[in-house]
Amino acid sequence: MKKIPVTVLTGFLGSGKTTLLNRILTEHHGKRIAVIENEFGEIGIDQALVINADEEVFEMNNGCICCTVRGDLIRILSNLMKRREKFDHVLVETTGMADPGPVAQTFFVDDELRQLFVLDGIVTLVDAKHVHLHIEDSSECREQIAFADVLVLNKTDLVGADDLAALERRIGSMNAMAKILRARQADVPIAEVLDVGGFDLDRALAAKPTFLMPEYPFEWAGTFDVEETSYELILADGPDPTMRVLALYLADDECAGDASTAERAVRVWSEPGSELAESKSMDLGVGQPVTLGLAGTGTKRFELRAPRAGRVGLYTQHLPEEFAMRLQLSGREVPYVAEQAFEAGHTHDPEITSVAVHLEGPLDGKKLNAWLSELLREMGADIFRTKGILYLEGEANRFVFQGVHMLFDGRADRPWGEEPPASDLVFIGRNLDREALTRGFERCLA
Repeated sequence: MKKIPVTVLTGFLGSGKTTLLNRILTEHHGKRIAVIENEFGEIGIDQALVINADEEVFEMNNGCICCTVRGDLIRILSNLMKRREKFDHVLVETTGMADPGPVAQTFFVDDELRQLFVLDGIVTLVDAKHVHLHIEDSSECREQIAFADVLVLNKTDLVGADDLAALERRIGSMNAMAKILRARQADVPIAEVLDVGGFDLDRALAAKPTFLMPEYPFEWAGTFDVEETSYELILADGPDPTMRVLALYLADDECAGDASTAERAVRVWSEPGSELAESKSMDLGVGQPVTLGLAGTGTKRFELRAPRAGRVGLYTQHLPEEFAMRLQLSGREVPYVAEQAFEAGHTHDPEITSVAVHLEGPLDGKKLNAWLSELLREMGADIFRTKGILYLEGEANRFVFQGVHMLFDGRADRPWGEEPPASDLVFIGRNLDREALTRGFERCLA
């Protein structure tokens, strides 16, 4: 069976990925495309910005793509194969905060997917106007350029000829093998981005020698032999108000840190799972991730019920020592049979966050324009990206708002129809004040 080509579309926040995606979804290029999206932030607003087309759009919103996407991607691609006759190309649009490596890696380290799909290429959009603000201090931005097979230098109409030539030389020095295309509104020939002809694995390994080493969304795996009884998981104060954990029954000769077992855990880890408050209980046999509530000070205790005796793998989002975590039975600590720590192959700027605000009532257009103008003038350097679907007073159509740093614009979109009118506005940036942004947006209500 012929393998299905996959294109990975990446680029830093505001580089024009959604604009290019809209073109791919609406132009008559003769391809049937399955689109997989992932956006950084609390509200997955990108799918609302994508024009309706015949292709099936799958939206993932489990957070940062390089922490969760491998499991999600494997699960969604496996589901896609049930409707194989409906598409002949897959497009994965990554979040602007993502290192594309883990996405590309999926098609080389997962045996099942390697037989079904082939990575056709990585296409990176570069914002010619604003890339200089990120290229020095963002490893994600640099790796997006380094991994690319095609670099689309977008928004070239916003910079001068000398600056554009200097930028081409700069990104060419970072990736001399990639084809560079100039564009304004991401207006590149579709064939130049969908039919690249093969991802260059050798170049990826040169850029990142650990490329084929799998990265995991959990930092620790412990192997325990349990009896049919109830245990207590105890955690002290730690760095986060929540922690995701997963318990899986294993074969008697397996350990949680084994590569094959860890890969199985990756697939399950990406499922929605459930939340567990302090002093509540979870069943070790449920086989789904659980997010432990750890807010507040003091020791937290959770009951873990083992429905049968056997070997269990416990996977945790953070290292046990960060929370002084231990498993106890009748007041005594239960030792693990084996443990394995996993080092994340990437880091993120902890100051970069997203703030999403949802409002039900109509907005006053003049108030909104005045607030956004002042906000982006004062904080534009720290606000990387702004996106919104807005409900304006007296307007029957949705209003789409998009901004990159200090530049922003908006346009009337399709009618609300049967969809309840409401406003969703998302900010992505550094040192964002959630309360101030929420109050400012609320003051724009009519």
